[in-house]
Amino acid sequence: MTSAIDLRARLSGHAELALLDVREQGVHYRGHPFYASSAPLSRLEMVIADLVPRKSAPIVVFDGGEGLAAPAAKRLAELGYSAVEILEGYRRATGALKDVSFESISGAGPNGAVVHYRVSKKTNRPIERNQLFLIDSGGQYEDGTTDVTRTVAVGTPTAEMRDRFTRVLKGHIAVALARFPEGTTGAQLDSFARRPLWDVGLDYGHGTGHGVGSYLSVHEGPQSISTRGTAQAIMPGMICSNEPGYYKTGEYGIRIESLVVVNPLEQTDGDRPMMSFETITMAPIALDLVEPSLLTGAEREWLNAYHADVRAKIAPALKDDADTRAWLEQATRPI
Repeated sequence: MTSAIDLRARLSGHAELALLDVREQGVHYRGHPFYASSAPLSRLEMVIADLVPRKSAPIVVFDGGEGLAAPAAKRLAELGYSAVEILEGYRRATGALKDVSFESISGAGPNGAVVHYRVSKKTNRPIERNQLFLIDSGGQYEDGTTDVTRTVAVGTPTAEMRDRFTRVLKGHIAVALARFPEGTTGAQLDSFARRPLWDVGLDYGHGTGHGVGSYLSVHEGPQSISTRGTAQAIMPGMICSNEPGYYKTGEYGIRIESLVVVNPLEQTDGDRPMMSFETITMAPIALDLVEPSLLTGAEREWLNAYHADVRAKIAPALKDDADTRAWLEQATRPI
């Protein structure tokens, strides 16, 4: 997926690019970006060879929020086009998006192992079977800023991939479930996420979380959850990312990132004011990458409760989209 910001830069730099409007021609001619060619989804197979003769040429497809771009990209991939991207349109179709909060990080296979990967002509590669695909994206809205990463398997993951993904998930859950006293800093919480990887001699080379503004910067201090640490204590109302990962150079990358808000806990038997995190990102975590035998009962309970929450909040918006609703039910099933 590519953002409008990235597309504008690529067009301004005269980079090779085919920009395809996959809406019907009548809609296209009522208004479209200057450089766009009409390639209706209903006639895609008939027109694509004339529009884009070389199958390795970079292609960006877009629609007006009708849901045509994703099936068009899939169809082009099936026809052998290896560098197809979708113009950031799903968020814009809501009418609430002001801009993307950063350029999307989209990496398949070995490209996913580059923590802040940026695609180029030299590094661009097709998404192949039995690889992991990592996508990190976000948007700017008047009522908040988003930043979310999910990793999915394309085909069948290896046992090693499932093991590493589950260890990253265990670290993610450890932060999500953390309870900590007033005055705790992010440096004190960072190791919660690393412990499952440390247990088998693994680690990741970035912080576990950063502060996020509200319609402000997607990386905004003073708070962070990192070994670098700051003197700033984690305080109620702060929003942070929770994003442990694992990266095997030359093979694959894994990151699970959700945003969390800090809430005060009701006082129990202790004598210190306590706090916890509430996960506010609603996006399924890939269950086919989870090795259930590695999860504790509490971790499994958290995952099932989280997915139940995702399903309850997202499903009502899909009442007119039976296919996506069926996918959501399967993606958030209890394990």
